Amino acid sequence: MTAKKRKVTGGVDTHGRTHHAAVVDQTGRVLGDQQFPATAAGYQQLLVWLRTFGTVVKVGVEGTGAYGAGLARYLSGQKITVVEVDRPDRKTRRVKGKSDPIDALAAARAALSGQACGVPKTRTGPVEAIRALRVARNGAVKARTAAINQLHGLLTAAPEPLRAELAGYSGAALINHCAALTYDDTRLSDPAEATKASLAAIAARIHALTAEITLADQRLRPTVARTAPTLSALFGVGPEVAGQLLATAGDNPDRLRSEAALAHLCGAAPIPASSGRTDRHRLNRGGDRAANNALHTIVLSRMRYEPRTRAYLDKRTKQGLSKKEIMRCLKRYVVREVHTALLADFTTLDTP
Repeated sequence: MTAKKRKVTGGVDTHGRTHHAAVVDQTGRVLGDQQFPATAAGYQQLLVWLRTFGTVVKVGVEGTGAYGAGLARYLSGQKITVVEVDRPDRKTRRVKGKSDPIDALAAARAALSGQACGVPKTRTGPVEAIRALRVARNGAVKARTAAINQLHGLLTAAPEPLRAELAGYSGAALINHCAALTYDDTRLSDPAEATKASLAAIAARIHALTAEITLADQRLRPTVARTAPTLSALFGVGPEVAGQLLATAGDNPDRLRSEAALAHLCGAAPIPASSGRTDRHRLNRGGDRAANNALHTIVLSRMRYEPRTRAYLDKRTKQGLSKKEIMRCLKRYVVREVHTALLADFTTLDTP
């Protein structure tokens, strides 16, 4: 068979500055491997190199959400089928070793065999914009939590007069009073003055991070509502929960072939745990844990406020199910509604 008529499959092990590519034929025979720079010119060179071996059927790429994002976008733009490949597990690496050519070859063979069949996110539409805004917001939330913990920890060991002065305050009032503390810069060798200076600095940081989070919320709310009005209208789904579910699904939620696929992605699919005469399912501890947390938030809200969910909770409790098992069932039902809403929103949305 000539090279032009031969069908080939590529695999790419991605890194920050370079990508290593391998190519195999339809029987899995290695045809070659080569390293390319992780730049726009390098992406073009990689595709030209792959095509010298034959018609490219598909390319398996590791890390399509990180180092391989740019390459995946380029290949998709060139009408090449891109498959998302997970890195080899530890057992495989212990047996076969670890190197860039080995990983690239493993990616190519995983794509060829169908073991890797996930469609990567396109990252070219409004959901990618929402994800970027949420990255900044989540970082500010974590930093503010750390700062609040530092403030409380410092106050716990503060000199007694300072502790007594701030003992009656909590929450925002405590932070405001710490920000208003006065201290003498010439006496910072005194523990009391140093503690006041530190508390004031941490409180100022908390105020700045709170303002950053407020601004991020003002940017996110209209963007999420405009992108996913059907999803946002579901009971228990606020802007933060909707933003996380959108980020999990991506700009092309049709890649999730069914609600079951979304349930597996969110770690909400029931896992068989039967043995002998016991027939049961257990919680799934895999999948996207941030998406699972979003489903958890929806379920908690519905268990407290929605009559339909409260009636279901009473019925299943009488049947002998534990609260964890009931919540696992509820998450699966919520995934069904979320999947339908996502498809409805993206059917009407004019994405690039």
